[in-house]
Amino acid sequence: MKMMRCHRIESIEFTETESEMVALALSSSSSSSSSSLLLSGLRLRLGLTSLRPPRALRTLPSQHLSLRAAGRKRLTIRAAETDTNKDTATSTSGSSFNQLLGIKGAKQETDIWKIRLQLTKPVTWPPLVWGVVCGAAASGNFHWNLEDVAKAILCMIMSGPCLTGYTQTLNDWYDRDIDAINEPYRPIPSGAISENEVITQIWVLLLGGLGLGALLDVWAGHKFPIVFYLAVGGSLVSYIYSAPPLKLKQNGWIGNFALGCSYISLPWWAGQALFGTLTPDIIVLTLLYSIAGLGIAIVNDFKSIEGDRTLGLQSLPVAFGIDTAKWICVGAIDITQLSVAGYLLGSGKPFYALALLGLILPQVYFQFQYFLKDPVKYDVKYQASAQPFLVLGLLVTALATSH
Repeated sequence: MKMMRCHRIESIEFTETESEMVALALSSSSSSSSSSLLLSGLRLRLGLTSLRPPRALRTLPSQHLSLRAAGRKRLTIRAAETDTNKDTATSTSGSSFNQLLGIKGAKQETDIWKIRLQLTKPVTWPPLVWGVVCGAAASGNFHWNLEDVAKAILCMIMSGPCLTGYTQTLNDWYDRDIDAINEPYRPIPSGAISENEVITQIWVLLLGGLGLGALLDVWAGHKFPIVFYLAVGGSLVSYIYSAPPLKLKQNGWIGNFALGCSYISLPWWAGQALFGTLTPDIIVLTLLYSIAGLGIAIVNDFKSIEGDRTLGLQSLPVAFGIDTAKWICVGAIDITQLSVAGYLLGSGKPFYALALLGLILPQVYFQFQYFLKDPVKYDVKYQASAQPFLVLGLLVTALATSH
């Protein structure tokens, strides 16, 4: 925690309508959803969501703004001259490591390349990389030679840094108004990166990922460019997940299942298609596992409840409340894995089924230890503790299907 004293920043001219909006926002309760939404509009008017604002304004919290009328159309934006405790997640004393991973508690950076990396959220790459590993293992045709290892690494770069980076940057761009409420210290709402820089990054990552998909098809000698089309399909899902008019994330069920497919099914299919053949049973099995991915996606919705509710997004925690949504979350994760274990047992692979059951038990323990107690407070700790066992279960399933 640190103390911050705010002072007068600058004067800005507004239209009469904008003046009324700002006055209404600042006269409302600071905790009300309408005030939060109006103040996010004020940030947009000042250029805080797309352009680089004056350095002093970049971290100015909404609740410290006050107005003094100086004529019909001119208002003076003045910071309240009070000492305020401010969360370290928004301060320059945050963690450089968190900044590079793109997670909460990040240090505010001015280096544009570190900011670009933060937007891609490297912490979200490992599930996609692991999906490629599982697909290659399930193909039964991966060999530990230089060529196959090089192909797998290129497929991981396509799935992780390129297409996941594209997805995360695109999502942050379309979520900039929500982040202005939930996480105003993130690069786009804080003004640390410009609109043109963000859009350029989106296109470079997308075209890079699609180009790698096409290259992998040529390298593998595919007559039908299946890896390229999987990359196109995944990119399209990412776009309609984040962007209007469809914006799948507005619906908690459809949006989170689409996210689960993107993180589990698509990279698995890419890895398996690169080294072998996609079969109907594998497609069904991975889509089933995507229901567990739905549960994982719900975990990330709890930290965004205020902004989602303000802007009308029907995430499951908003639609059902925290208590019901947390049980839907763990139910989707556990029931899916138990169903897959049952499938393996019925397929005559009892040892793989037992291994998967053994990996489910610690997940249940951490659910009760952390997540079910307080999904908002312990979301990161729960994911760090439980998800390694889930991804190991994916590999067990992949190895089972390859034999």
